Amino acid sequence: MRRMKANRPRPDRLLMVLALLALPLCARGQAGGPSVLVNTAPLTKRTISETITTYGRTQNSPGQLSAITLPRAGIVTRLWVRLGQRVKAGQRLLELTTAPSAMMQYQQAKANVDNARTKLHHLQNMLKQKLATQNQIADAKRNLQDALATLNAQKKLGTYRAKQTVRSPFAGIVTKLPVNQGQRVKAKAMAMLLASGENLVVLLGLETEDAVRVEAGQPVTLSPVFGHTPVIHTTVYEVHAMVNPKTRLVDAFVHIPNKYAGRLVLNEAMTGAITLRVVDSLAVERSAILKDSQGSYVFAVHGGVAHRVDVDAGLEQGGYVAVRGDLKVGDKVVTLGNYELRDGMAVREDTPK
Repeated sequence: MRRMKANRPRPDRLLMVLALLALPLCARGQAGGPSVLVNTAPLTKRTISETITTYGRTQNSPGQLSAITLPRAGIVTRLWVRLGQRVKAGQRLLELTTAPSAMMQYQQAKANVDNARTKLHHLQNMLKQKLATQNQIADAKRNLQDALATLNAQKKLGTYRAKQTVRSPFAGIVTKLPVNQGQRVKAKAMAMLLASGENLVVLLGLETEDAVRVEAGQPVTLSPVFGHTPVIHTTVYEVHAMVNPKTRLVDAFVHIPNKYAGRLVLNEAMTGAITLRVVDSLAVERSAILKDSQGSYVFAVHGGVAHRVDVDAGLEQGGYVAVRGDLKVGDKVVTLGNYELRDGMAVREDTPK
């Protein structure tokens, strides 16, 4: 029986097998580890600001409020305005009918003047006949002056007028209206409170830990909470030195430029973004920064190899973080896939399709 010879691999076939086995090694890096597919982004320089967001409401500046008071007792027989209404300068607000008792005060003051004048004339005639003295004449003159002063005061109060129409002294907004049509009112009673349509302010509420970082002159961007325009760029006027007992927050006082006043209403809810500081710095996407026990770091790619670079992470805005480290503008920084990397690993950059 013939013995069969064992098949031995030919040299050319052996070389082919070794070549096929070596193919996976092409994906290995210089450090001997596998390469990692990553996304990178070039390092840029950006202006990044630190802001805090607060809320408040539009109000009138305290110096722009005017109380409309009634000079005498009477009845509000007509009321031409409503709470919150805008009024023009000179517009009718209400009609006041003078109380009979107030008109009697004017009539009494007028009668006192007539009596004092008559008595003075009488004494002056008696003095010519040597029947009165100079002291009596002096007393009569003083009585007449006092009576005239009282009468003039009543005229200023308007007690001689049966009715009076009270008009607005300036263009503004009725912010308080404690009287009703047909209501009896006392002298010097406040009929309404008018606020100027200009010189609006916003009191933004700050937490106490934020209040110590906010200063006069810092930029503020105001916008209505409910999204309509305008967006207003202004500055902090002052920061109050106590907690508001109603809101339990510290108020930051912000002026609204007059050109925007007509597009806002009183007590409108506003959002305020206060800029605390601004820096120009190298910046990376937030996903590029990793942390371990040694601190923050990124992976920069040079020649297909990822190198760890320790950084100090600073302000963050719009998904970018300011960093300081051994980096420069244009360096490629890994933004995706960095969790799989080790220092010195080979990388393959994913090409966007």
